[in-house]
Amino acid sequence: MAEGSDARSHAVADDAGAWAERLGWAYGLIADDPVERSAALLHLTEARGRADDARGRANEMWRLTRPLGAEEQYREPALLGALDAYHRTQRHVIPDALWDRPRRTAIADWPGLPYALLFLEWEARFPQEWTEHAKAWGTKQGLIRDIATIAGDETVRSRLVDLTEIVVRRPYRCKDREYIRFARAVDGNDLRDRLHAACRSDEPWARCHAGFVLWLLDRPEVPATRHVWRSWLTESSAVLL
Repeated sequence: MAEGSDARSHAVADDAGAWAERLGWAYGLIADDPVERSAALLHLTEARGRADDARGRANEMWRLTRPLGAEEQYREPALLGALDAYHRTQRHVIPDALWDRPRRTAIADWPGLPYALLFLEWEARFPQEWTEHAKAWGTKQGLIRDIATIAGDETVRSRLVDLTEIVVRRPYRCKDREYIRFARAVDGNDLRDRLHAACRSDEPWARCHAGFVLWLLDRPEVPATRHVWRSWLTESSAVLL
């Protein structure tokens, strides 16, 4: 298994140019032009199909080599080759390519960071397409937690302010509470101005979400749990009309 693991580690540790060659098409997923977005979705569907086929071959090879026993099985070249082929196809697919970032690589230095931000922006702006083609709540949560730690980078900070506003202004989705990490990491007048504007929105959920985030920003010790959210709704003057 060591050879397969090494190959996978190499796959996620290569440079920005290699990432762009494999996943440059993915920027179409957040394009305003629906034709461009449709083309990117088709590309993703085809890449996903190739990855699924490779996974099927790896699973079949695992079944065929199972009688060898665990130790010998993962030395079998046929199985290692099938696993490596599967991992290589995953490098061309969102969100699979974002998994297994090398532990010794800081996220700020990871060539996959732009695509992690892209993945979050896609979910924020086009949630139904994201859900249909790449739903991965655990990946969303993990990326938010990791990226929040590097919010001091000005380029990243700007993206996080935008993402926080988009999420606050839409109906709640799974793991959206994690975005309080972004809000706290980039807290400042620019973010608060946007949140106050959302509090004046015609949409009741935007008013509530923005009010809750502002309340939490003034109370950094309070966790963004479901219980805290429900208590705030009960005790606040926010009215859903």
